[in-house]
This record gives sequence, structure tokens and C-alpha cells, in this order.
Amino acid sequence: MAAQHRRPLTRTLTTATALVAVAALAGCSSSGDAGDSSDDSEYGFTTAEQVADSTITVWVDAAREPIANAFVEANPDVPVSIETYDGNAGGSGSFQTKIALFDQSGEGWPDVVFSSQTNDASWAAKETNGTQAFAAPLNKGYMSDDFLSGFTDGALDPMTVDGTVYGLRNDLAPVVLWYNETLLDEFGYDIPETWEDYEELGEMLAADHPGYILGSIGDSFVGTYVYYWGAQAPIFQLDGEEFSSDFEDEHSVAMTDMLDRMSANGTLVQDSIFSSTFVENYADKIVAIPGPAWYAGAIFQNPDNVNAPTGTIGAADPLYWEGEDQVTGNVGGGVWYGSSHSENLDAVAQFLEFATASDEAVTLASGLPAYDSAASSWLDTQAESGYFVGDFKSAMQTAASSVWSGWGFPSFSAETAYAAIVVPALAEGKTIAEIVPEWHQQILNEAQVQGYTTK
Repeated sequence: MAAQHRRPLTRTLTTATALVAVAALAGCSSSGDAGDSSDDSEYGFTTAEQVADSTITVWVDAAREPIANAFVEANPDVPVSIETYDGNAGGSGSFQTKIALFDQSGEGWPDVVFSSQTNDASWAAKETNGTQAFAAPLNKGYMSDDFLSGFTDGALDPMTVDGTVYGLRNDLAPVVLWYNETLLDEFGYDIPETWEDYEELGEMLAADHPGYILGSIGDSFVGTYVYYWGAQAPIFQLDGEEFSSDFEDEHSVAMTDMLDRMSANGTLVQDSIFSSTFVENYADKIVAIPGPAWYAGAIFQNPDNVNAPTGTIGAADPLYWEGEDQVTGNVGGGVWYGSSHSENLDAVAQFLEFATASDEAVTLASGLPAYDSAASSWLDTQAESGYFVGDFKSAMQTAASSVWSGWGFPSFSAETAYAAIVVPALAEGKTIAEIVPEWHQQILNEAQVQGYTTK
């Protein structure tokens, strides 16, 4: 169905039912039945009948809306409908749930979707009840090898299934150690290099400067991806269709014990880093905090969050266990998906390239872009700005090449079990060690619900 809107249309969608209705009215792409499509083997999937100049519907979260609007401004001849949703934040599953409704109706799919999760390819690359996979294969002739090869090594691995790439990484989110140089100098402390150094700093800080902190464990992404992934804790692993979670491994036990001790001495707090209480109580009391690359814009340069003064914050190499591999965790790094059902695949490809590799993608990035040339430009811009102290670029590059490969990417998120079990238990005064059995069982239950064999 040809589109009738050439001006950007932005909506916030609160229910899946509303999404179906709006998508249909906006003239979204539909593959219909087999008679309406053609087998385009050079793309590796069956394409819908292409309609020249048809509107592409783009789903984004609020943080990605500016890049979508920038595409509209830079490409006035491409009709775009921009629709906002939660971005699948916190492993909400909203992306999969909404697409499942369109699969059932056989129409209404969006053309482009941004997800904050890196594990959606596990379901978006699979046929559902006779309906072809939502995510379009990107490296089977649809997008050029020259363009795809421009992504940082390993960036597309989570979206690659049996050698086929189904999504494009928006940004890399390796964990570095953020530190406040002003406070470290004032207190006479060194930047910690290992997890052991980090805990020792917590002990000194608690004794000499109570009220100052080294982080928070009140966010599900922090507890799982920053600490346990960064500790090489094998609590979230996938081997084919077999899922395993080991909280008795020495790395898992060591991290649990460290978090409990630092929580007890007050150097790790329970407030969400995005909460008003965290900003009010701790914005000027963060001595160091392990966190992803996107803390640069989302936390430290954000007027509504820490908003640290220029020349106080630096990024250091990731923490690691003394004498072990120097690896780190990863917190998200959003992904762009193109729909295999789109009636305007040329516009979809144009949007995907713009969102990941354009000058605007660099300018609007709050964290480290996944496209190599964009990443280099962003790092140079940050380094030249004078905002961060130390060797910011080197720390980011080290972290980006050091993400531990032992973490799995099943069709569910590690965050949901932490949010359901650990966060409320901490609020009740329990330790993580006390509720590990319950947390472990919740993870296994979620894996079984998704059809995995658990180990």
C-alpha cells in the first residue's frame, strides 16, 4: 500500500493493539501471502513486493529519536513514520511481543526497529508459525560487504546466527572504570587496576571517607553485566540450545562475596543510578564506578544526572581479577534491525547506514559507536574536547577489545531475574549470597520457559 505521509510522524505507543492499528493506517509494509512476494535469492530471503517511495516505519526509544529525526532532515525525499516505544529496555520483551502480533495478522510490521538488547537475534532470525523471520539477513547480498566490514571486530557477533548477520550494532558498551581524579587526588588514592584493588579501595574509603561510593548494585544491568560478566562468572551461558548457569564457579563466588562486603560497608549503594535519589545523594561523591562506555553521555555529561564538571572524570582500563585474563563486561550496545517484510528495502538500507555510520551518528552518539570510522571520530572528539582526564581513547579501545566471550545471548535477558529476585531482596536487607539459590532457579526457570535445555 503506497504511503500517504511524507512528513515525519512521531507517536508514543503504549499498547501492542495500538501499534497494530497505527502501523496499518500508516501504510506499513506487509508481505501478505506468498502470491504478493517474490523469491529474491540474492538477498537470502523472500522479499515483499516493493513499492517505490512507500513510507518506512521506524521504531526507536526516546534516546534514538534524534538520529531518526536527523535522517528525516537529511533525506527529505524518503517518507518516514517515527514511532517511539520502550526500546526493549531492561529485557522487557516488548519488541518480540509486538512483532508476534504482526506475525499472527500477517501484516503491519515496522520496517526498522531499534532495540537496546543484544540478544534479540535469537528469536528475530527464526521463522514463526510459517511466517518468515522478522529480521532481514544483511550479509547475503542485501547490504554491501564493504559497508559491513566497517564495523569494529566482533561488534556484529551477537547478531550473527550460523554465519548470517541479522542486525547492526548501534554502539559498543564495554565496561571501563570511570574515576573522579579530583577526589582520588584529594584523598590520596590510586586508580584501582584489579577487582582486588577495587575492594581494598572500598575498605579505605569506608573507613576514612564514609558517604563516598564506588558504585551501585540497584540496577539489573549493573549487577549482571558490569559485575558478573566482568568477573568471568559463568552464570549466563549458551551452547546451542543448552543453557547453563553456574553460581558455584570460583569467579561467581568471588564476585558475590565482594559485592556483599562492599554493600555492607556502604561503598556500593542500592539506588538506581538513574534515580533522583542517586543524583541528589551521590552525584558529587562518586570516587570511581565501573560502567559501560555510554556512561560518558548518559551519566557524566548529562545535565539531569551526575553532570560532572569538566576535567574531573576519566576512564581507566577495565578491572580484572589479579593474575587472570584482563577481560570486561558489556552493557547493551543497541541494535538496529531491518524487516524482511518491508516494501521499501532501499530506504531501510539507507536508514541503517545513516544510523550507524554517518557524521550525524557520531555527533548524536552518547557512547562509543560500533562502526569503526564513527568510533574513531567519536573518540577523537571526546579526547579533544578536554572534558575527560587521562587517556580516554586508550581506555575505551582497550575495553572494546577485551569483552569476555563466555557470556551467552539466549532469547531472554539476564536482567529480569536480577530485577525480580535480587533487587527486592537487597531492599529487605538480605545479602546476595543468601538469595543466590532463588536467583539461580529464576534464571533456569526463564530458560526453560524459552525452550532451552538447562544444565
